[in-house]
Amino acid sequence: MTTIGATIPPLPLLARPEQHQQRTAIIDSEGEFTYGDLLQSSAQVAACLLDGADDLRESRVAFMTPPGFQYAAVQWGIWRGGGIAVPLNISHPRPELEHVINDSGAETIVAHPDFEARLRRIAEDLGLRFKLTSTALSAKETSLPHIDGQRPAMILYTSGTTGKPKGVVTTHHNIQSQVTSLISAWGWSAEDRILHVLPLHHVHGIVNVLCCSLWAGAVCEMLPMFNAESVWQSFIERELTLFMAVPTIYYRLIEAWEIASAERQKELSRGSARLRLMVSGSAALPVSILEKWRDITGHTLLERYGMTEGGMFLSNPLHGERKPGYVGTPLPGVEARLVDESGQVVEPGTPGEIQVRGSGVFLEYWNQPEATRSSFRDGWFKTGDIAVVEEGSYRILGRSNVDLIKTGGEKVFALEIEEVVRTHPSIRDCAVVGVEDPEWGESVSVALVLEKGCPITLDDLRAWAKERLAVAKVPKRMLVLNELPRNAMGKVSKPEVAQLFKQH
Repeated sequence: MTTIGATIPPLPLLARPEQHQQRTAIIDSEGEFTYGDLLQSSAQVAACLLDGADDLRESRVAFMTPPGFQYAAVQWGIWRGGGIAVPLNISHPRPELEHVINDSGAETIVAHPDFEARLRRIAEDLGLRFKLTSTALSAKETSLPHIDGQRPAMILYTSGTTGKPKGVVTTHHNIQSQVTSLISAWGWSAEDRILHVLPLHHVHGIVNVLCCSLWAGAVCEMLPMFNAESVWQSFIERELTLFMAVPTIYYRLIEAWEIASAERQKELSRGSARLRLMVSGSAALPVSILEKWRDITGHTLLERYGMTEGGMFLSNPLHGERKPGYVGTPLPGVEARLVDESGQVVEPGTPGEIQVRGSGVFLEYWNQPEATRSSFRDGWFKTGDIAVVEEGSYRILGRSNVDLIKTGGEKVFALEIEEVVRTHPSIRDCAVVGVEDPEWGESVSVALVLEKGCPITLDDLRAWAKERLAVAKVPKRMLVLNELPRNAMGKVSKPEVAQLFKQH
């Protein structure tokens, strides 16, 4: 039996595992680990970071580990020692890592030995304390501080559409609110078993999957990286109940299914059908992917909407109709509204900016008081996303500064155009942007990824689109790419797409 030598702080997320100590918490490439293992290992990490001090006093600790048990142990160790966790993106080059480390004011870097060569040099050059996980996980346990829920817990850096990413500060209470909202809405229990394939520097992988799993007393199986065959095989072999991913992952899984033999396809479909829930998020889910996935697995993907700044805000129902192209209604503990450019609430059916409030909304942007102030209006967080409510459900139209295109005096929304263009039989995927134009102000421009052996001209596309779209929404420019530029979460980088048009 695992013993716990340090006092557990009164934070529910960290204290709840006491009742599940002998249950499996995490399975990774190194083996199986119980909740007792997690409590003991995180206490050792905390002791190593404290190094004789009584409290880290909100010192920022940047860390990088592969997906797995050590990630959770380090993150919890930072929290239990009174620090602020700053997860690093394992795919980032040195300049981007340095931005996060410098901007957050991290005083310590913790690295798995796999990343020692990358991070030790940065720590030495910046004069920061450096710890290996192998050292931290062998430290002798000590007394740990009392952690109040209002203290900052984590800084996550937004991908951003312009400029350098901002650090989003969430408190322990914010994270607890985000987690309990999803536990309630999606029916999490200790009997659940989820497959984790998402990056762990993003709210989707950290909160929606890992934190919810550990709060519920469930099992989280973590793959070292996404691989379509490994995921399909897990659906077949493991007793999974939950899977959460981004649209790009579902697209890759569909591709793998399509090239499989007929017998193998039946096996894959049967395995995936056994899960109770599959969720898609972090980017708009094309209706074509939702429909194809439903055909293959029998699952209608549950699409939801959220942001780094507050976790999840809206969700389709666990039970009930999930409408393709819609992201549902406010989650428990979340208030949402749509407002026009003057801040007035709009009528149903009228597009407006999504504004939200609730206990899960973030504390501040790190060291950016003006950006923090400008992001709120009378206590409501301004998401910058445009949506419309139709038959009680929210439909996302796009980012106000990226997906709203003003062309010839009319306003059109990129996501609406993309959904139509994707239905063309020659087009596999697309991204629509507005490109500066002397005649139109902005011209509707579409970057295409074509099906193999299916060429298309701009004239062909325009003729086809005119039968399906209002004239202002018909693309005026077209660019064919091998693939669309995307960020780590699979979201298309619209600024990069726009830049490609300018280059051409």
